[in-house]
Amino acid sequence: MSDVPVTDGAVAAERPMPPVGLTESEEEELKHELLKVEEEISTLRQVLSAKERHASEIKQKLGLTTLNELKQNLTKGWQDVQKSTAYVKTTDKLGEWNDKVTQSELYLSASSSLDGLSEKISQSEAYKKTQETLSQAGQKTSAALTSVGSAISKTLGGMRNSTTFKSFEDTVENLKVKVIGGKETESGELHSPGETENTPSQDKAPF
Repeated sequence: MSDVPVTDGAVAAERPMPPVGLTESEEEELKHELLKVEEEISTLRQVLSAKERHASEIKQKLGLTTLNELKQNLTKGWQDVQKSTAYVKTTDKLGEWNDKVTQSELYLSASSSLDGLSEKISQSEAYKKTQETLSQAGQKTSAALTSVGSAISKTLGGMRNSTTFKSFEDTVENLKVKVIGGKETESGELHSPGETENTPSQDKAPF
């Protein structure tokens, strides 16, 4: 295939047409201005990035952490919300609604009915009987516990004074004497079977 020569008409067809209402010279001028603005934006971004790094270094030296900044931002944001017109209007509106509800006939009637119902319940026979029953049950329980304690004390005292218990005490005492192998004197001292009452003590031994 032979090369097809390109004519001036074909080149003119491939070149985009300028926007409606603009001449070619105006289009070129706008393109040049656009390039200039984009270069300024790039320069400003570089400057902003450098400023942010410098600010971060200063915060580190001051000990300002991200958490503290978040707390401060939240506090400031909430204060701004409370001072905003929408928040103030909403608060005032809710206050008006609360006043209207609490002062309405329906609310007052319902509140009065509940107060009357509570008073009727507290003065009813069923309520009084329930209170008396609970009180009596508590008194009976206390009396029963006292009676049980007294009965246990009496039973232990009777067992101690019984013949069987005394006989058991005597048996234990005799067993103790046999195991030790001696007998107690009036002073509570123990002597071996080989010792006699007439044996002089070391304090009374002759020189």
